[in-house]
Amino acid sequence: MKTNETTTHQADSRYAMVRLGLTLLVMTVGSSGMYVVSVMLPAVQAEFGVARADASLPYTLLMLGFGFGGVLMGKLADRVGVMRPLLMGSVFLGAGYIATGLSGGIVSFTIAQALLVGLLGSSVAFAPLVADTSLWFVKRRGIAVAVCASGNYLAGAVWPPIAQHFVETVGWRQTYIGMGIFCGLTMALLALFFRARPPALADAPPTNASNRAAVRDMTRPFGLSMGAAQSLLCVAGVACCVAMAMPQVHIVAYCGDLGYGPAQGAMMLSLMLGFGIVSRLVSGAICDRIGGLRTLLLGGLLQCVALLLFLPFDGLVPLYVISALFGLFQGGIVPSYAIIVREHFPPKEAGARVGTVLMFTLFGMALGGWMSGKVFDLTGSYHAAFLNGIGWNLVNVSIAAFLLFRTLRQPAGRVSASPAR
Repeated sequence: MKTNETTTHQADSRYAMVRLGLTLLVMTVGSSGMYVVSVMLPAVQAEFGVARADASLPYTLLMLGFGFGGVLMGKLADRVGVMRPLLMGSVFLGAGYIATGLSGGIVSFTIAQALLVGLLGSSVAFAPLVADTSLWFVKRRGIAVAVCASGNYLAGAVWPPIAQHFVETVGWRQTYIGMGIFCGLTMALLALFFRARPPALADAPPTNASNRAAVRDMTRPFGLSMGAAQSLLCVAGVACCVAMAMPQVHIVAYCGDLGYGPAQGAMMLSLMLGFGIVSRLVSGAICDRIGGLRTLLLGGLLQCVALLLFLPFDGLVPLYVISALFGLFQGGIVPSYAIIVREHFPPKEAGARVGTVLMFTLFGMALGGWMSGKVFDLTGSYHAAFLNGIGWNLVNVSIAAFLLFRTLRQPAGRVSASPAR
């Protein structure tokens, strides 16, 4: 690593702001893989003549690959910086889209989605970028991470209508091939602007007698061992996202059961995700004032309130209001984990640790979507599914409260891994 690459730019600088804007663009392009596969599903199912479950399997495996890939790419970014993983991801994402468009059956389609698009492509455009952004900001770290993470939601708003337009005009195969060329080249060009290494790594002092106590603090987050602290954050990530998945995955079906029709449910989901972007930005500003743990606890409590509101109210207008509130309350929860990792763990491990926690949040979304459906199948009602989500939400709140309590008990001077400069 050359020192002139690590010391040219400082945290919270103009360069950091420009880099944040480029990060938002990269995430919007790179996260496209998470959303277009759902748009392609009907056409793919019809062409390959497979059942709906088989046609849905590529999405499930893509998301699993996305989660595992975030950890792998995060570890690589910790070692060599984020530019090389981005360049590698751009190649695999482009190749994955093209291979998908050329696939001869559902098996090759699934392999291309899971390995090339999910594990080695889109995964680099989420957790590693969130971790990298957290290393470039100190005073405005919360809002910066929130802006970065909003790129994932922005991709969900931008790409589905674009993909649907081209599927209708030129077909799903040509759409995938075109996206492969565009996304691969665009990500590769943008990646070249990420050569500089974060100042948080450049400023890390060497271990010696005068700072050994601070190093010990970095290895005892919340006064716990590194493994125990990481495990609690992972469990909290699963728990909050099991609860989060209940409305996000099932609101359309829920509206259909109530007699309002799936179109109303789709509008509620769109409203929920739209307010989720607002929530991420607002929560980021709040996080800069109160810290990651308090933001996680606040978001968890508010999400629980919104879930509780689904129980007594099932009218059309109340459901729209509650959907908006749910989006407003939950959008900032996931980015707060990146802030917590940055505040309490060594900066040089940010990519791997952020990737690991965010992987577990994705597992929570997958588990929550399936579990809510299973509870509905067993009870014939979404009432019990909402209660199940509330129970998991309380697990998340309990862990956040416990970690905050442990942090407040630490003696003065035993601070996180990132002292203000």
